[in-house]
Amino acid sequence: MINKAAQFAGIDVGAEELVLVVRKNATSMKAQKFANVPADRTRLVAKLAKLPGLRVCLEATGAYHLELAVALHDAGVELNVVNPKAAHNFAKALMKHSKTDAIDADTLAQYAERMPFTVWVRPSPQALTLRSFARRINALTRQKAMTKNHLHALSFGPDLPKAVLADAKLAIAQLEKRLASLSHEAQVFIDKHEDLKRIFTLLLGIKGIAETSAIALMGELLLLPKGLTHKQWVKYAGLDPRAFDSGKSVHKAPRLSKAGNRHIRQALYMPALSAKQHDPYVKAFFQHLIEKGKKPLQALCAVMRKLLHAIHGMLRDNQPFDNTRFYATAA
Repeated sequence: MINKAAQFAGIDVGAEELVLVVRKNATSMKAQKFANVPADRTRLVAKLAKLPGLRVCLEATGAYHLELAVALHDAGVELNVVNPKAAHNFAKALMKHSKTDAIDADTLAQYAERMPFTVWVRPSPQALTLRSFARRINALTRQKAMTKNHLHALSFGPDLPKAVLADAKLAIAQLEKRLASLSHEAQVFIDKHEDLKRIFTLLLGIKGIAETSAIALMGELLLLPKGLTHKQWVKYAGLDPRAFDSGKSVHKAPRLSKAGNRHIRQALYMPALSAKQHDPYVKAFFQHLIEKGKKPLQALCAVMRKLLHAIHGMLRDNQPFDNTRFYATAA
C-alpha cells in the first residue's frame, strides 16, 4: 500500500547533473535540476533537509552517488541507495517505456514510496579512503593491461618506429611505478589503523591473495552493511546462481546473477585463479567440480563464491584461513 502521509524524493545522479523529483500525496512534482558540483550539491541537500518526513532514493552509480549519499546522511535525511537493476526492473513494472533523467528520478521517488525502504548506512571514513585507493589501483591496473596488449599488437606491425616502441614501454614503466606508489601509500594507511591492519593480515593468509588483491577486497567489502550473512555477501557480489525454470519444458542451467558489485567479483577473480593452482584443497574442490561436468569458468566462479564465504567467516570470527575446510580431500 502506498504511504500518502510522507514525502518521497528520487534523485537521478549523473556525472554533470542531479535531477530531483519530489512526490507528496502520491503526486509527483516538477523535476528540478542541479549541477553536480559542490555548491549545487550543498544547495540540494539543504533543500531536502528542510522537508519533514522525507525519504530519498537514488541508485548506486559508481563514483557519482557516494559523495551525495554521504552528504544527505550527514544532514539527517533518510536515504535508500538501490541496486540499478532493481530500479530498472521497477521501471519496467510501471510500464515506463521512455527514459529521461526526469523519468528516472520519478521512478526512484515511486520506488521509495512503494517498496520496502532500507536505510543506507554510512561507511566509516577509513573504509571510504581505502575504497578510493582500491578503485584507483584497479583503474591503473586496467590501463597497464590495455597498454601491454597494445604493445603486443604493435610488435606484429610492419616497420614499427623505435620511438613508438619506446613510448609504449615507457608508459608501462610509468604505470608500474604509479601502481607501486599507490599500493605503498594504501599499506601505510592500513598500518595506521589496527582494525584495518588485522583484516589485511587475515586476507594475506589466503594463498592467492597478495597485497594488491587484499586492498581491492577491503576497499569493497568494508563498505557492505554490517551484520550481513555470507549468503548476503554473495548476493551483493552478484555471485549468486540465478535459476531459470518455467513449466515442464524450460529448464536452463543456472547462471550468475551479476546483479551486485562487479568490483568484488573482479577482486576475487585473480585470487581464485591463483588459489586453485597453488592451494591443494582449493585445487581439489575445483577439480571435483570439473569431474561433475562443470565448465572451467563455472568451477572458477564457484571457487570465488566459496572464497567469499571463507573471508566472511574469517572476518566475523577473527580467525585465519583454514584451507582444510575448503574441501575434504581423500585421505
